[in-house]
Amino acid sequence: MEGVLFDAEYLPILAEKINKQDEIWAITKKGIQGLINWEEGLRTRVEALRGLSYDTCKEVADELPIMTGAIETCRALKAAGWKIMAVSGGFTIMTDRLKAQLGLDYVYSNELIFKDGKLDGVKINVTSDKAKSARIKIAEWKEEKDDIVVTVDGANDLTLFDICGLGVAFRAQDIVKDKADKIIEEKNLTNLIPIINAKYNLALELQIA
Repeated sequence: MEGVLFDAEYLPILAEKINKQDEIWAITKKGIQGLINWEEGLRTRVEALRGLSYDTCKEVADELPIMTGAIETCRALKAAGWKIMAVSGGFTIMTDRLKAQLGLDYVYSNELIFKDGKLDGVKINVTSDKAKSARIKIAEWKEEKDDIVVTVDGANDLTLFDICGLGVAFRAQDIVKDKADKIIEEKNLTNLIPIINAKYNLALELQIA
């Protein structure tokens, strides 16, 4: 979700509120690059931000910019009858808003824990094996592997390539590009539509408001 549907990483921006952005970015980048245990890195980052108010966390979440072309791309897919699922290492405080705005059918994400209005920890529902979460809905929806498109950017997303017929690297780490079927370098998610059209011999059209 972050780096694909959102044009931002939540925790580093949140860290700016207490001048810990450099520390949080360093851990975030290592996680995206697959250089550290992702779950451990997430807990470490949240712990560093412990004590921030719920209002601050919500304000930052509500201001995260949506990726260029995400609204139009989701609209085109939904109009053609596609289901859209997001599997995110991010948090419900940010994903709930995006689910509503983009018309996502389902979102798997983690949860920030607040105590007395202050950030106190994290409940990890989505691990570095994101495919484990995705398989639950795929089975429920009875979707075939070849009909599934996955669009990701980080090394912590790579297991999702195991469950799809088309894997797309969106402005991604080199390790992701090496394993992807297609690569998008431009920061515009509408580039996904012609890739899907070519793969499935479709004629999906962007729905411009």
